[in-house]
Amino acid sequence: MEGSGVLLAVFGAAAFLTGLVVLLSFHVIGPDQVGLVIKRFGFKKIVGDCPIAFEGEPGFQANLMMPGWRWALWPVFRVEKHPWVQVPAGEIGVVISQIGKPLPVGAKSAKYHPAFGNFNEVRVFLDNGGEKGVQRPVLPPGTLAPVHPVAFLVITKSRIYGVPLSTDLAGLEREKLGPGSFGLDEDDLNVVRIEPVPGRDGRVTDMIGIVTTYEGDPLPPGTFASRLGEFADFSDGADSLSRIESILGTKNNLHNNYQDFQKFMDAGGRIGLQHDPLLYGAYNLNPFLLGVEQIPMLVVEQGEVAVVKAYVGRPTEDVSGAEFKFGTLVKPGHRGIWQEPLRTGKYPINQRCYEAVIVPTFILTLNWAQQVSKAHDLDKELSPIEAKSCEGFEFKIDLQVQIHVPDTKAPRVISIVGTMRNLVNEVLQGAVGNHFRDKLQGMPAIRFIATRQLVQEEAYDHIKRLLAQYDVETKGVYIQDVALPQGLVHVLTDREIANQEIETYRKKTEAQEQRILTEKTKGMADQQAELARSEVGITIRENNAQARKAEADGEATYISAIGKAEGEKVRAIGLAQGEAYQKQVEALGNRETTLVNIVKALAEEKIKIAPETLVIGGGSGGLDGLAASVMSYLGRIAPPSRSSGGTLTGGVPPTHP
Repeated sequence: MEGSGVLLAVFGAAAFLTGLVVLLSFHVIGPDQVGLVIKRFGFKKIVGDCPIAFEGEPGFQANLMMPGWRWALWPVFRVEKHPWVQVPAGEIGVVISQIGKPLPVGAKSAKYHPAFGNFNEVRVFLDNGGEKGVQRPVLPPGTLAPVHPVAFLVITKSRIYGVPLSTDLAGLEREKLGPGSFGLDEDDLNVVRIEPVPGRDGRVTDMIGIVTTYEGDPLPPGTFASRLGEFADFSDGADSLSRIESILGTKNNLHNNYQDFQKFMDAGGRIGLQHDPLLYGAYNLNPFLLGVEQIPMLVVEQGEVAVVKAYVGRPTEDVSGAEFKFGTLVKPGHRGIWQEPLRTGKYPINQRCYEAVIVPTFILTLNWAQQVSKAHDLDKELSPIEAKSCEGFEFKIDLQVQIHVPDTKAPRVISIVGTMRNLVNEVLQGAVGNHFRDKLQGMPAIRFIATRQLVQEEAYDHIKRLLAQYDVETKGVYIQDVALPQGLVHVLTDREIANQEIETYRKKTEAQEQRILTEKTKGMADQQAELARSEVGITIRENNAQARKAEADGEATYISAIGKAEGEKVRAIGLAQGEAYQKQVEALGNRETTLVNIVKALAEEKIKIAPETLVIGGGSGGLDGLAASVMSYLGRIAPPSRSSGGTLTGGVPPTHP
């Protein structure tokens, strides 16, 4: 009985141990877990530096237990449960392999083969030449994969998946390991998003991502940025616009915007600053292999151009001409200042490789004053011009200058002065200030004030000639204000007061003269009726006088005509009588003719000169007596008058002895 009891006890113990072994050998793997099998002992040993056993050697086994009820003989095997790798939305998972071939010298990441997938097949990874270290692809957001926790570490923002074998990490709890343990920040494990950034003023700033890679072949000598294929994608005969389009057009499609880093390396990608930026989008980028800096996109507003200074490209070939002595102008794609500026638009150009100098092409107003132009800040360092007159009076002059840079000449202007701020501060500020100082020192203060317009015109001519040397046009120069010295202000004030007093007295004098004129005008107005009557009377008298004159002129003409006719008549009669007298004289003699005509004249007048009874003797006595009587009568009515010729006037012809 005792032997059977012992046997029963042994059997029971064996059954208990067997049950315990069976119980401990069963493992329930959760639906989001994997079982890492660890063999405690065995006769084989792992060959090489791989920590995973593929042939039943003691150590971490290559095969994982998947979710469900699983068997692993206890105590030969121990099973650790690990969660599946899960990458949350908006994050990435960086994979670090702890198995595989060592990396080549200088390499920072392992080559990737498409067969690796999401690194959930250890044998496939090793069979295809997998290497230790950082793997080039990352696990994208939403990944859920049963990754071997010893073969691979997966780093996410929230936790690290896997069993770190490094001595400096092995002592830490896995859940407490952060990205900082690997030299990363938490934000490095986010999906990189390139998107507009809203500003405080409500305006949106467009952004691009400048990429810097930490692995690749060295850059060619003389370059500091990498561009796939360099600059061999356009011909020398291409026009400037085609060249610019080629340069702005990225080659990111060759490597899926740096997300497929293996393709980037296979395409000849080099280490360092990359020429092609990232545009709007979300990108799964490996933070161990590249970094992204977001900068504003180049925006050229209306009324501006951007002059491009290229620090990368083909070797410099100057196309500015031999007469241009201020730097070099090149075709787009070469190093130097591009001869063709960028006009209005938005350009995703890498501003680490190209410096864009914004040049306003609208009329630019610069103020030498306390105020600053609102359209730009180029004149923020300008101040009123201080100058002295020849008498020592100090002036402050507020000046405004308007300039214009033609868009086609903007590259030449920048090649000469560097920037528009240099043009204002280094060229204009000294030239304008010195011109006014020299001008004012050579004239009296009063003359400067009196000839301000002339001074302004001379300043315009001076600045126009100066800026023409820089291919800049001058549109106007205006003296806005002149701050006069106090002493001169008092003198001018007193002078103006005196002038105003003189003007006041002159106005008063004019007022009195106007008053006199007004009184005179009033008196004339009061006598206007009488004046009108007088003027009418004068007009009537003038008309009457003109009528009488016309009548007299007519009568005189008539009398003159009558007189001429009478004269002609008398003359004709006289001639006829003279001819008759001549005939009588020839017939009767002088004495007898005279007597006959006297008697005839007396008869016509019916005058009695002889007695009614006359007794005469024979011969001529009777006739003589008659003649004596006639002569006696003529002596009584008209005393005889003799002319110088002895002719008896009075209408009687002379008697001849």
